[in-house]
Amino acid sequence: MAQIPEHIFREYDIRGIADSELTPEVVEAIGKAYGTWLRRQEISRVVVGGDIRMSTPRIIENVTAGLRSVGINVINIGRVTTPAFYWSMLHLESPGGVMVTGSHNPKEMNGLKLGIGKVTLYGEQIQEILRIIKEKDFADSFREGTLEERETCKAYLEMLISKLDFGPRRLKVVGDAGNGAASLLMNDFFAKLPCDFIPLFDTPDGTFPNHHPDPTVRKNLVTLIEKVCQEGADFGVGFDGDADRLGVVDDKGEVIWGDTLMALYWEEILAKHPGAEAIIEVKCSQALVDEVERLGGKPVFWKSGHSLIKAKMKEINALFAGEVSGHMFFADEYFGFDDSFYATGRLMRILSKREEKLSEMVARIPKFHSTAETRFSCPDATKFEVVEKVKESALKDYDAITVDGVRIIYPNGWGLLRASNTQPVLVARVEGRTEEAFVQYREDMQRRIVEAGADPFEWTY
Repeated sequence: MAQIPEHIFREYDIRGIADSELTPEVVEAIGKAYGTWLRRQEISRVVVGGDIRMSTPRIIENVTAGLRSVGINVINIGRVTTPAFYWSMLHLESPGGVMVTGSHNPKEMNGLKLGIGKVTLYGEQIQEILRIIKEKDFADSFREGTLEERETCKAYLEMLISKLDFGPRRLKVVGDAGNGAASLLMNDFFAKLPCDFIPLFDTPDGTFPNHHPDPTVRKNLVTLIEKVCQEGADFGVGFDGDADRLGVVDDKGEVIWGDTLMALYWEEILAKHPGAEAIIEVKCSQALVDEVERLGGKPVFWKSGHSLIKAKMKEINALFAGEVSGHMFFADEYFGFDDSFYATGRLMRILSKREEKLSEMVARIPKFHSTAETRFSCPDATKFEVVEKVKESALKDYDAITVDGVRIIYPNGWGLLRASNTQPVLVARVEGRTEEAFVQYREDMQRRIVEAGADPFEWTY
């Protein structure tokens, strides 16, 4: 077959430009290799679903052909959100699964998330899929796998509602689907909740005509913020392209980033589970660490990346974790996978049992001076070397957390540098308890990063 573009085999998934990299031949080979890998785990059944991108139906067809060619039986569940796909694997008792989604990436891209049990393949497992393709180490099949079509979204929504309960306060909520996969289910979901709901961009459209479906980018939340303020809503929620992440806007139109949102969830969870371990992604604010400790939890710093966090949760039986990017993983009353609809329901539950406004609740959480997550280019060949040099220099002067890159512990703040697992990019963030400390640490971090060999860069705010 044609040359396989090896760079599409990322840390957490397989992702590339749909027309030129995820070609029919490449995707069918991925299906054959993943099917082979599953058969060696004695798994013979797979759920396949996909988002609303233009290339998704074709990629589903290609990967299905590859899977069936090595004897894997396929259940096609059609257009779904990624959380509905995860749940369908459990519901249909299928330990294997393929979700075709480009998530929040540009519209010309697409990707495949490969499932096993309650988690997705990552790291060496994805590299093993690539090895099988390169060496043509495919399983033999004495028969073609079967193909069955099933609809699971109705049952998924019923399950969601059964998992949620609410207090007496009726809320007004604005929801922005961004024309992504969330628009398949958003209106039906909120119609079952005790709230007044105002939808935005709720028609599935893989060209994303209104804004890109990535709620971590402030410009994508402009219409949501305006609508929340105009309607006097209690909060607004924006969903990413495959609805496994959320972005929240409070009643004053202020964006609540993922680490602040986690503090609100931990307040509810730690009241029921005092002393629980709390996984803290290295990019999170010290305010989250302080809140977890104040509430009686035990912070455990861990790596960025949804697959890595889910694996760590399983290892220590964690009740909840999240990422600054808006992935929220509830395992106290849910299944442990990231589901933006369920996370929205949990936020509604908290608010519905209080008279306080969301902005008032957030105001109690300390807010420090910080950059945003700052991403800047650095070649794959050198990005880890830059991080290592910064770590070596920093440890001569300060303590540091080194589970994922280096998080320098300054006297009144911290500075993070880590290498992206999916792109030729370095990721940095700085925070200080005072503005003076923040400026000092920001300058120190920039100096160390440039001295370690990275190009000069601009901080993001």
